[in-house]
Amino acid sequence: MPKNIFFLIVILLTSSCKEAVSEIENVQESQWDVTDSLPNKVRIVSKAQTILNDWKDFMSLERSFDKIYTTENREDFVLIVDELVENQKKMEVGTYPATFDIPQIKGRQKVFKTYVLKAKGDLEYRQDPKESLIQMITAFNDLRNQFNVGVNNTLPDELRANEEN
Repeated sequence: MPKNIFFLIVILLTSSCKEAVSEIENVQESQWDVTDSLPNKVRIVSKAQTILNDWKDFMSLERSFDKIYTTENREDFVLIVDELVENQKKMEVGTYPATFDIPQIKGRQKVFKTYVLKAKGDLEYRQDPKESLIQMITAFNDLRNQFNVGVNNTLPDELRANEEN
């Protein structure tokens, strides 16, 4: 008789534990709705795009960034953010095209790096990454917009370099 009670308790405990685990997995999957209302990327003018197409470091960063809009769960997003960190480091260390080797571009890139690391921190500490993700996309859009400004700038280099004016 005691053996039967022992086996009954073991069966009850194992069956109840399995149901709880599956409920937790379903809750984590159903809570990932971060990518539903993300801002769109800013368009780059054709003059800037031709220069950027030759810049391999930026193109790899942009390909990684485009994956954000297709993430389906938290684990994919963690991998994408890690890839963004690596590609951003390569771009920071690499050589810039002459048109974009200006402090404004490098400053926007540092702001983007800050928000990428903020999103990574939110993911590591299991916080809601939606706000930091929107800030990261905004910083990336500002970087893309700065490429447009750099190409469309009609001021002579002498006026931009002269700090007395």
